Order: sequence, then structure tokens, then C-alpha cells
Amino acid sequence: MTRICQITKKMSLTGNRRSHAMNATKRKFFLNLHKHRLWDPQQKKFITLKISAKGLRIVNKYGISKVLKKYLQKK
Repeated sequence: MTRICQITKKMSLTGNRRSHAMNATKRKFFLNLHKHRLWDPQQKKFITLKISAKGLRIVNKYGISKVLKKYLQKK
């Protein structure tokens, strides 16, 4: 499974790990992803999303129904 937030579409970033001697080796910066069950009162069912902390804040601010309509129905 890919490490992508289903709401914000954020992905892992790549960068360098730096030692004290400033040697650079590749590394990945992972998102703060969680598998979260959210209740949608309009559909009267739970929806499971792989969502980042930022995506969860968006859901808390606008509500799950508006977020699903805006972010997940665009295809």
C-alpha cells in the first residue's frame, strides 16, 4: 500500500541523512499517516481512510460529508 493521504494527496519526500562528517546518504521523510474510521451521517456508515494529521484537521474543520464530496469525488 502506498503512503499517500487520501484527502490531501500528500506523499513521502526524499532527502539526505547527514552524518557529523556531512556525508550524505538518501533517506525518506514519511507522513504522519493513520488508518482512521470516520462516521458519515448522510450515508449512515463508517468510512475507512488512510489519512494524515493535516487531513484529519481538515475533516474536523469542515465535516466528513463536505470533505468527501470535495476531495474524494473528483476523479
